[in-house]
Amino acid sequence: MIYLITAGDTERMLNLRDIAESVAKDLGFPVRTVSTNLTLHNFYDAKRKQYHSTGILKELLHNIPSDALKAIAIVPFDLFIPILTFVFGEAQLDGKVAVVSTARLQQTFYGLPSNQPLLDRRLVKEIKHELGHTFGLLHCSQRACVMSLAANINEVDLKGLTFCKACKGMLRR
Repeated sequence: MIYLITAGDTERMLNLRDIAESVAKDLGFPVRTVSTNLTLHNFYDAKRKQYHSTGILKELLHNIPSDALKAIAIVPFDLFIPILTFVFGEAQLDGKVAVVSTARLQQTFYGLPSNQPLLDRRLVKEIKHELGHTFGLLHCSQRACVMSLAANINEVDLKGLTFCKACKGMLRR
């Protein structure tokens, strides 16, 4: 079972049923969505006005359901790791947990009108990408693959919604 765990204000702003179906179809595991009250304030960096994603991963690891094969937290706030200005998400490579932020996936972050279908599409890509890392996948050189690296929102929009043939093969193993 893969868990999509919503934290903060994300549950009511997303089409979680469709997102879960897309993730389940591509990864081949059942997906369940749950909301949680993770204690995340300890990971807030007031100077950066962002949350440290690695701390969230550690917190999530201690709070996932016992039957979870993998779990990914969906959070509404901006994330960072110390060596980067921001991250869309982070995952334990070949581990159990990942986190994705909706903050920079929303059009409103860039001063543009809200676009729910675009947010859902971007979120599906980033969830699959981070879960791919939890299954041991690295970044892919195929731009159309969901595992391709996206350093900005335009690159998120350019990559595909699914895994390329090579990445899909590695997932199957």
